[in-house]
Amino acid sequence: MRAAANASDIRQDFWLYRLLPSALRPYASLARLDRPSGTWLLLLPCWWALALAPAAAGAWPDWRLVLLFAVGALVMRGAGCTINDIADRAFDAKVARTATRPLPSGAVTLRQALVFLALQLALGLAILLCLNVTAIGVGAASLLLVATYPFMKRVTYWPQAFLGLTFNWGCLLGWAAATGGLDWPALALYAAGLNWTLVYDTIYAHQDRVDDLLVGVKSTALKFGRATRAWISGFALLAVGLWALAGWLHGVAWPWYAGIALAALHLGWQVATLDIDDPQGCKRRFQSNRWTGLLLVLGALAAAAWTRYA
Repeated sequence: MRAAANASDIRQDFWLYRLLPSALRPYASLARLDRPSGTWLLLLPCWWALALAPAAAGAWPDWRLVLLFAVGALVMRGAGCTINDIADRAFDAKVARTATRPLPSGAVTLRQALVFLALQLALGLAILLCLNVTAIGVGAASLLLVATYPFMKRVTYWPQAFLGLTFNWGCLLGWAAATGGLDWPALALYAAGLNWTLVYDTIYAHQDRVDDLLVGVKSTALKFGRATRAWISGFALLAVGLWALAGWLHGVAWPWYAGIALAALHLGWQVATLDIDDPQGCKRRFQSNRWTGLLLVLGALAAAAWTRYA
């Protein structure tokens, strides 16, 4: 293992750790509460759908759904991380960045992790049951992706694509929750989110490519190598085009496209300034994607406001 004390991805200075009893801190770490970027990246596609669906009619998203999806994203992201850590506990022990995580370090046993996972899934189910029947069915269908994604890095160089299919399911779930059905704009949003994920998670994967080679797992970072910039440029262009297609299909006002333009500039900055040999730079660019996603939410809200008041 390439070990260094400061290589750990656990934020020891996280404010919640100072408030929680010591016995609960490993579970907060297991759910990645100290690293909220993943929760944002799971939540934002949900918010795109919740905001865009009513925007064409000049209506605002249902604030109750906005809050419900926020809690659901926090819970289900934690469950996904727990599944991932259970599946990867042997690999994580061999990588400096992940060796201090609760399972490989022994802070949490496998049995305790499984019980914690069951509690998270039960809470996620309770949240899902608050939605309409169509949304419940759409949400239940995502469990296959949630369960299989952690194993994809063993069998394909495209685990980032499977992550995209999983993390952007909220486009479909949010649209179903807001409208009671699914439509082409939701599918376009979903496809856009898939390509967006291929951008940010390829950047993220470059932090670990040396260790991934050593332990024998796969990623798009390893597949693309020095051609990464060209590949993610293509994915970014597809994401931008598909966001625009979703708006055109739904007939939303021009501010949606202004939000897309700002998001495109942010993606362009990530691609243009990326140094795949700088792990900290890769991490910063990955984390900055919450702003990419939030710009789209603001674009949808601005489109609703324009239609309502202009």
